Amino acid sequence: MQKIRPVESLAGLPSPVSISIWWNGGSILGLLLGVQIVTGLFLSMHYTADLVNTFNSVIHIMRDTPGGWLFRSIHANGASFFFLFMYLHIGRGLYYQSYISQPRSWMVGVTILIVSMATAFLGYVLPWGQMSFWGATVITNLLSAIPYLGPSIVEWVWGGFSVGQSTLNRFFSLHFILPFLIGGLSALHLIFLHEKGSTNPLGDLNHSSKIPFHPYFSWKDMVGFLVLFMMLALVALFYPTLLTDPENFICANPMVTPVHIQPEWYFLFAYAILRSIPSKLGGVVALASSVAILYFLPLAGANAAVPASFTPFYQILYWVFILIFMLLTWLGACPIEEPYLTLAVPSTILYFALAIILVMTPSIWKKVL
Repeated sequence: MQKIRPVESLAGLPSPVSISIWWNGGSILGLLLGVQIVTGLFLSMHYTADLVNTFNSVIHIMRDTPGGWLFRSIHANGASFFFLFMYLHIGRGLYYQSYISQPRSWMVGVTILIVSMATAFLGYVLPWGQMSFWGATVITNLLSAIPYLGPSIVEWVWGGFSVGQSTLNRFFSLHFILPFLIGGLSALHLIFLHEKGSTNPLGDLNHSSKIPFHPYFSWKDMVGFLVLFMMLALVALFYPTLLTDPENFICANPMVTPVHIQPEWYFLFAYAILRSIPSKLGGVVALASSVAILYFLPLAGANAAVPASFTPFYQILYWVFILIFMLLTWLGACPIEEPYLTLAVPSTILYFALAIILVMTPSIWKKVL
């Protein structure tokens, strides 16, 4: 029996002839993950996880290490690009209801999103600037909302009674290891995807409408890579601090609290949801639910025979949901004052209401037909 080589199997993978540029997101995310791992590896060779020298080691990388400024700029901005394309990838899956035909691949993808969020948060703390320190303090303090065990968990995460040396050590270790876990989950994501193959915009899995992956889509991916490199080079070389909070250029000072503490832009939608709920425990539950709700999409759409993504009802719901997501992202960056607080409450309610309706739409549409 002739053995099938993995490269030949991948090159000859049947792929729908009608998929658009929105299907390039997965390959671009794989490339970005590789860029983040490589640049992070080189940065770790000069980084010092020591409260006294941490901030200065980052300055040393930027000013004294040959090419250090470039590696750090690519790594810091690459994280933003990674989440940008991840949100586009998830948005495409929501639009075309990929979770119906590929439930296991979708579940692993949501897990990748959660692990990526954890990795990005840990990495944001490492430069030990003002926003890094206070961001770590605020976010880790949320664990204290857990009944009974909360305060003990916070002390265990900190390694003491406040964010300090032990916290920095464990955050650095986890930030180094988790990308390899993301790589493993990405491989599992692809394995589940290739069991049935990619779907076309209509959700069809019929092999009669498919063509080999190479050369048709491999070259298409190359074009996506070139566009990505141009965008990343533009930001990393000409606007390296475009997405950086000015407070992070100041060394962490536990005695001075920044006027406005906020996370990176890709967490702002969840941060706005957290702030909109007066109860600390309720805010933490809503924060976790804002991402965890994606796990339930395949469960509701499992019995849907006809895609609802091209119906006017689903289209309106989808784009309103996207607008609410963008509105929450903007509100998360706004100060904690009126009218932003008033706007955040109905936006949070709409976010969860629309998410629940999107979950139920495929089954509802099947009953209507």
